[in-house]
This record gives sequence, C-alpha cells and structure tokens, in this order.
Amino acid sequence: MSTTAVVILVIVIVVIVAIALAAYLAVSRKRTAERRHKATALREHAQERSADVDDAAKAAAERQARADVARSEAERAEHEAAEARRAAEIEEARREDHLRAADELDPDVDHRSEGYRPPST
Repeated sequence: MSTTAVVILVIVIVVIVAIALAAYLAVSRKRTAERRHKATALREHAQERSADVDDAAKAAAERQARADVARSEAERAEHEAAEARRAAEIEEARREDHLRAADELDPDVDHRSEGYRPPST
C-alpha cells in the first residue's frame, strides 16, 4: 500500500469515526431532552394531583375522627351494658335472698336439705 492510500484510509476512518461520534452525540442530546421533557410532564402531573392528595388526607382525617367518636360511644355503651348486667345480677341475688327467706319461714319447705334450691319463679 502506498503512503497516499494509507493517508486516505486514515482520513476516511477519521471521518467515519467523527460522523459516528456526531450521530451518537445527537442521539444522546435528543434522549436527554426527551427525558427532561418527560420528567417535567411527570412533575406537572404530580403537582396537579396535590389537591387530590389534600382532599384524600382531609377525608381520612374526618373518617378517623368519626371512628374515634364511634369507638368512644361503643366503649360508653359497653360500660352501660356491664353496669346493667351487674344491676340485673344484684336484683337476681335479692330475689333469691327473698325466696330463701320465704323458704326458711315456710314450714313445708326443707331448706336445710342437701339438694335444696330456691324456686326459680
């Protein structure tokens, strides 16, 4: 190969490499610009959703407040039910005491026997 052919070959290779590098840089810049554009669009969309997020947070807070009130009311109702059960048990014990007292007075009832139970009525 002659020197001229080598120089031409080197120039051709340099030109090809320069064109390839320029194409790569152009594609890279385009890809970067597209990514910036997409990031901007995503940020704008996220910003538009801020009101939705605020509304959802307010709704969640309101529902939590209602749940807290309902829980408090349920606890109060449970306490009242427990008090009513205790009152019913006390009344049952009083009734049984009265029946036992009546059985102790009644000469026809053997209230001292082993199987004695006051009547349920």
